[in-house]
Amino acid sequence: MIQEVIETKLHNALQPDYLSVENESYMHNVPPGSESHFKVVVVSSQFEGLKLIARHRLVNQTLADELGTHIHALAIHTYTQDEWKERTSGSPDSPLCMGGGH
Repeated sequence: MIQEVIETKLHNALQPDYLSVENESYMHNVPPGSESHFKVVVVSSQFEGLKLIARHRLVNQTLADELGTHIHALAIHTYTQDEWKERTSGSPDSPLCMGGGH
């Protein structure tokens, strides 16, 4: 499976704190079961101090073989730990239970 190859290669190369690989092929005009269009979200300390283009190059270099043969489209979303925390901290915490049954 191409998705598993993508996950393994990105995990090994970038040691991500968070990795999501989504097969988006179903959203395109391809045969059922295709693995040609993917979205990746990678959170890694290796992105610290790198511009977006350099981060994307790391992902593209890691997946060079797959991009040359199997992957038609790859949406890449890369974040540092701090960027990811900012992005995912939009939801407020639930209030603490006040012990309604006591």
